[in-house]
Amino acid sequence: MKPKAISLFSGAGGMDIGVSKAGFNNVCSIEMDPHCASTLRRNSSRMAVWQVDVRALDPKRTLDSLELASGDVALLHGGPPCQSFSQIGHKRGLDDSRGRLAFEMVRFAEVLRPAAIMLEQVPTFLATEAADGMTVLDMMQEAFFSIGYDTHASVLNALEFDVPQRRKRAVIVAVPAGQSFAFPEPKRTIVTRTAGDALEGLPKAMPPNREPLAPNHVDVTPDRDRYRISFVPEGLWLSKASGAPSDVVRRLTPKDSTKFRRLDRNKPSLTLRCGEALYHPTENRYITPREAARLQGFPDDHILEGPIRRRTGVVKNLDQHRQVANAVPPPLSMAVASSVKSELRL
Repeated sequence: MKPKAISLFSGAGGMDIGVSKAGFNNVCSIEMDPHCASTLRRNSSRMAVWQVDVRALDPKRTLDSLELASGDVALLHGGPPCQSFSQIGHKRGLDDSRGRLAFEMVRFAEVLRPAAIMLEQVPTFLATEAADGMTVLDMMQEAFFSIGYDTHASVLNALEFDVPQRRKRAVIVAVPAGQSFAFPEPKRTIVTRTAGDALEGLPKAMPPNREPLAPNHVDVTPDRDRYRISFVPEGLWLSKASGAPSDVVRRLTPKDSTKFRRLDRNKPSLTLRCGEALYHPTENRYITPREAARLQGFPDDHILEGPIRRRTGVVKNLDQHRQVANAVPPPLSMAVASSVKSELRL
């Protein structure tokens, strides 16, 4: 029988996929965003999906509802919101209520008593100052230690785990006090996977009024944006496009290298971010949600639910691009979960 797992802050299911591929049985995913919850339900008929704020749940009642007892869950895992610690956010840390959500993992672990806890965050989470000279990681280590767990932390690059994207993430694993744990070694020393590799083989992207030939492979690029994109050479960004007129470049400077950027087929993708969408390497459009999912290492049969936001529009809750950008790359989570499973002999 596969060891059981529960996820908090499940998002679009990136960590869930990796954990399942590592040999765990995800019995429940808990996610507040309605579009992400719909995505989770669409892709798993056997797993319970609860659309609820984690803070509103009582861990003991959660176990009772799932007909489980303390100790039945082998792995508690999740990716708490990172906006409070992100370099592109306001970096308010624990002064932001979202920053304290990571400690919900401790609250649940105290009751569920899993064999291990795994959570993902942005790298700055580890060094963010909290109070009295302590970092957020110090506080988390102290909190887990108080309930009987030792905490291990590392910054892993998804690029080194078969993901065609430069994406560094902090991964924290808590195991019973005295239990050894080592993070997985990178699969390769010379990385060859590129954005071109990831996008290869997809059919033509379809406009919103036509049925896509691949799930979520929908192009919503406005015409005025296609004009702007046409000036950007492959692998460069708008402010470095020598032929772009001033009314297109506007106030951008050459240092704005993450904005209005076109992918390079011969290099790994840049880190996908929520507020930005990368340009296709050769076509004058934004990448589609399906292309973004491939850059994150999602399988093509993982269907995204919810709207696709036009870049100049507004969508309540997480649109498909944001669901993908927020996700933990499945191959990365599979590698860490596999190490947990083997080291703890689950």
